[in-house]
Amino acid sequence: MKKISRRTKKKVKNRKRRHKRVRKNIIGTPNKPRLSVYKSNKYIYAQLIDDINEETIAAASTLKSEIRDSVDNTSNKEAAEEVGKLIAELAKENNIKEVVFDNGGFKFHGRIASLADAARDNGLKF
Repeated sequence: MKKISRRTKKKVKNRKRRHKRVRKNIIGTPNKPRLSVYKSNKYIYAQLIDDINEETIAAASTLKSEIRDSVDNTSNKEAAEEVGKLIAELAKENNIKEVVFDNGGFKFHGRIASLADAARDNGLKF
């Protein structure tokens, strides 16, 4: 049991280290906010963040009832695509066309890539 928990702690620590490296170079502005993505084992979250004014412009996740009702499983690629579509719609409502993508230290693969592709297909540029 100790080896598993140590390995898990190391994975989280390494992801946070990668995220710090990414965040050094990425800054969200009111015109071009940061699209921050986080995934857990059960859910996926996306936020549009203005780092200059330190505020969240829009947020979407698989915890929202409209997404949870439309998908069977909240932790797969289909759910990530729904979150990508929703965050793109929220961006359009706030007159945002371009964002800076922040993968949160996760690989651009699987659920993260599905979310990003869905957001691109629905009008966001990054």
